[in-house]
Amino acid sequence: MSFVSDYSAQIGLVLLLLTFAAFFWERRPPVVIAIAAGAAMLVLGYLPPGDMLGTFANSAPITIAAMFILSGALLRTGALEEVSGWIVRRTLRTPRLATAEIGLGTLVASAFMNNTPVVIVMIPIVRRLARVLRVAATRLLIPLSYLTILGGTLTLIGTSTNLLVNGVAQEQGQEAFGIFEITGVGLVSLLAGLAVLALFGPWLLPNRGPRLGDEERESDMYLSHLILTERSRYVGQRLSETNIARRPGVRIQAIQRGLTLQRKGLEDIVLSAGDQLVVAASPEEIASLAEAADFRTGLTGVGGGITTAAPDRPDDLHIIEAVVSASHPVVGQRLREIPLLSRLRVRVLGLARPRHLAGPTLAEARVRAGDRLLIAAGSDAAQALQGNMQLTDVGTTAIRSFRRSKAPIAIATLLGVVVGAALFELPIEALAVGGVAIVLLLRCIEPSDAWASLDGNTLVLIFGMLAFGKGLDNAGTIELVVAWLEPLMSATSPLVLILIVYAVTSILTEVITNNAIAVIMTPIAIGLAEAAGIDARPLIVAVMFGASASFATPIGYQTNTLVYGAANYRFTDFVKIGLPMNIGVGLATSVAIWAFYT
Repeated sequence: MSFVSDYSAQIGLVLLLLTFAAFFWERRPPVVIAIAAGAAMLVLGYLPPGDMLGTFANSAPITIAAMFILSGALLRTGALEEVSGWIVRRTLRTPRLATAEIGLGTLVASAFMNNTPVVIVMIPIVRRLARVLRVAATRLLIPLSYLTILGGTLTLIGTSTNLLVNGVAQEQGQEAFGIFEITGVGLVSLLAGLAVLALFGPWLLPNRGPRLGDEERESDMYLSHLILTERSRYVGQRLSETNIARRPGVRIQAIQRGLTLQRKGLEDIVLSAGDQLVVAASPEEIASLAEAADFRTGLTGVGGGITTAAPDRPDDLHIIEAVVSASHPVVGQRLREIPLLSRLRVRVLGLARPRHLAGPTLAEARVRAGDRLLIAAGSDAAQALQGNMQLTDVGTTAIRSFRRSKAPIAIATLLGVVVGAALFELPIEALAVGGVAIVLLLRCIEPSDAWASLDGNTLVLIFGMLAFGKGLDNAGTIELVVAWLEPLMSATSPLVLILIVYAVTSILTEVITNNAIAVIMTPIAIGLAEAAGIDARPLIVAVMFGASASFATPIGYQTNTLVYGAANYRFTDFVKIGLPMNIGVGLATSVAIWAFYT
């Protein structure tokens, strides 16, 4: 073991280069590479078991996990869905103003919650806006991703990378960052990004239509109907006076009264008991509507089917999604005639069809191969459905009804975390964990949903890279790298040093996961600052911003990857607009860091 200990710094450097190469070539998932890198340090003895266990006490991944759950609570309560629905309605009335509102809403949301769900919710809204404005979605979706990246740099909790850099810096003896400490630099970065998009976007953003077969589809919208009960609060009201049509993810297609199906002038119809509202809705909205005592949702099975509304809703109720195979005998039959309804105590809540909406009503829709049925069933009926060989992909879905009554609690909890950290300088990790306790105790989100909202790959990758980074530090690799760079940096001005650290971090982030780069670059930046005799804080901030500045590739940041798959983009589209963004934002951010911190 003498060779391993005598040349520990050099061996650590080789491991660092091999780890970078493994991330770059992507032969294995990043999380596997991070675990392997940490394990290598443990085996070689550079990471004692005590230090390895110490990585689990790092505040960064704990805070990140807590923020994932708080973001999940906003989704579970429908808070983000309500905002998106309001924006959609504004889009149809004032599309130009709605464009600015979408941008502002995206920035605010991404500054305080996980960026990924923000982009997932906003993609269909931006697509609809593109249709209203009659422009290609490719002109708008890249800017959407860039706005979430820039918005995430406005606060400490805006991205997991900010929190991770803060945690690693604290381990290196640096003072913790305040929640709004980087906001000034973030605003400069944001303004620079907006300026680049305004100047170069009209020429460099692609104007390309959808791929063949990739048109805007209705496949995520289910056809359903809602029968108003005698005790419904909506009886006697005009449709326009109710909140049904204002729900995000719900479109009223028609109203059936007796044998008459009316499609026009729906807003002025006074609702009566027994009216059937034909709706197109997201599965989450259908699940929410099915719980309301105001309606009987969908088609019932034998014995009146199963009750989905409180208080008679059974404890073993499952939401099942089943795809009809081409060989199923129900193909061609009306949905109300299928044997499923005459054999099992189920309720067919909705039917979704690829590329367009089925119709004219749920009962009269003829079943086709590939149709998806959303079914409420008890445990016995669910098992029977899963044993049906002519239904494919049968399984309990992750669809949950929104807990809208809990939305104010979820919003207030997140605001409490922000205000507590900003005004009272309380530890962000303690506030975030306390916030998780509140949303769980008050049932804004169930434990199973909270667990599902965690990004396990990201958290395990962070723990693996923290272990690897500690091993590099113990092996002397960080000191070795700093010693090599010190002669080059000794005569360098602070501004140039900030530019170099930012540029190196940003370039590596384009091809290697940003959290891995953050763990490696933070101690190097601190070492360079100590060697140059300057405050380490500006270089730490440079790592923070550089690790989020992934504009030139669709793989460097998850939001880029999401929009890359959502429109007819090519890899080079990101390079064309991303390079000016990297240069413009990088220069402005580096100067801002220098101005604010030196």
